[in-house]
Amino acid sequence: MPQVVRSRVRALHGPPPVAPMPRRFRSLADREAVAVLHRAARSLVEALPELTDRLVEALREQEPAYRSAIEADAAEIWQEVHHSLRHNVGSLIQPREFRDAAHRTSRRIGEVRAEQGLPLDAVLHAFRMGGAMVWQDLVDDTARRHPEDIRLLVHVAADVWNFVDEHCGVVADAYRQTERRLAWRRENRQRLMTAALLDGTAQIAELPDAAAMLGLPEHGRYAVLAVSTARRAPHGTAQPPMTLPAGADALWHPGPDAEFAILPLTWGEGAAERVTPLTDPAGPAAPEGDDAPAGDMELAALAAGLCAPPGARVGISSVVVGLAALGDARRLAETALRACPAGGGVVLLDEQLPAALVVSSPGLGSALATRVLGPLDRLDPADRDVIIETLTAWLDSDGSAQRAGARLYCHRNTVLNRLRRFEQLTGRCLTRPSDAVEVSLALTARRLLAG
Repeated sequence: MPQVVRSRVRALHGPPPVAPMPRRFRSLADREAVAVLHRAARSLVEALPELTDRLVEALREQEPAYRSAIEADAAEIWQEVHHSLRHNVGSLIQPREFRDAAHRTSRRIGEVRAEQGLPLDAVLHAFRMGGAMVWQDLVDDTARRHPEDIRLLVHVAADVWNFVDEHCGVVADAYRQTERRLAWRRENRQRLMTAALLDGTAQIAELPDAAAMLGLPEHGRYAVLAVSTARRAPHGTAQPPMTLPAGADALWHPGPDAEFAILPLTWGEGAAERVTPLTDPAGPAAPEGDDAPAGDMELAALAAGLCAPPGARVGISSVVVGLAALGDARRLAETALRACPAGGGVVLLDEQLPAALVVSSPGLGSALATRVLGPLDRLDPADRDVIIETLTAWLDSDGSAQRAGARLYCHRNTVLNRLRRFEQLTGRCLTRPSDAVEVSLALTARRLLAG
């Protein structure tokens, strides 16, 4: 219950502050009203337990949020109400002595109720109910004991209600500060847990809590998406670095060199039991049987529907099962990201496994490129680039010189002549499967590892 305005009560306790305001005329009625208020408040202090009982019962009947709290721990609510009333009614009698304690009590109530998730409106309603009950008891006590003084209480009514509003402000401020602190703590815990899952450092025992905290199924199917752009979203912002297709959900997390997204997958009930979990970080998990096309189709649809900024490079991992495998999925997504063209694009790891092999071991990839394509470096750069461009077009055309020529705007015989020259310079035979594989991987290494 708030104290009366200090300007009226200060005259009863001592001189004004150091910087005095112009003296205000105080009527005899003001002084008499303060005396009547003090007398009635002392009666309330004597009946404080009974007042606490009535207020707790009123909260149970009129405020649903408090009804649940009372049913959960009636003794705790009773003590809180009693403590608040004792300090606030005391403020009516001795404002200076009780003001700080009353504020601390109100602030503590705001903090505790925010931590418990009780709505702020319910807490403020409870304070106003308490103020109304105390005021009504002050009036009833004066009317019963000294009816001739009832008229004097009107002089302090506004002061009493102003103090109720003051404490409501204290409660609301404490409540909102606690809400912000809890939100920051919750977001920080979510960020740390997401980082642990993507790093593969989360403990098995933590996974159920992580699933509940992040709203993700512990044994669900997932892919991880890695995005590297020239202008990434600043860390700590809610704005993701790209837009996913409609209906796709993702949990974004910033990394030092890329943004990551955990993508829950939704195809086929029971598919999780038929997907082989990832056991080797160097190789992706592969769905089996009828579920494989569904998983591939879902990731392909996701890749096709991405809306990325110009120049963005995107890598999408294979499908993994369970939160425990997200660390592996993150590493696969980074491998897919390294396999992206320098100018931007989207790479599904499962569709670019040869390129993934090359970037997974850049030292060996560079050695292969040097061994297979090194003899071409003795040529004039323009001549060398023509042969490499022809080789690439021929391989992309499934070994068809006709289609390669159409791509390069030259005759098929020109393509064949360039290929024979390559074979002469390198000693490789493009019709030999092992040589064709080496040439293809060497070209991929040259493209992805150059510079």
